[in-house]
Amino acid sequence: MADTGTLDRRTWQTALDEITQEHEGELVTIEILDPEIGHQHEAERLPFAYEAYDPKDDVVVVAVGGQSSRYPVVLRHMVQNPREIDVAPSDIAEPTIRIVDKDGTATLITFYREQSGTGS
Repeated sequence: MADTGTLDRRTWQTALDEITQEHEGELVTIEILDPEIGHQHEAERLPFAYEAYDPKDDVVVVAVGGQSSRYPVVLRHMVQNPREIDVAPSDIAEPTIRIVDKDGTATLITFYREQSGTGS
């Protein structure tokens, strides 16, 4: 994705669709940075399925797995009422997306290109 930094809310649907196409087949880590609970890993280096924004329900959905017999189940992480989406440049080694919800909890999605030893 060419644009980086904080995304305009009007572009969230399109931008996340582009990110899905750009990072198809890569591995992702999903981390939650909650001001009250702390830092939690929800998924670590699982196959990226998609990322989407639903304006009707005001939710961002990040899905991993569900694409092979090794990872047959789809895990969906949802960020309700997001207030900000930031995108790091895709030309860095590990591009990251940060989604901040209305309470200040941040979800980090980090992409990893396939590396030896991580295949199925």
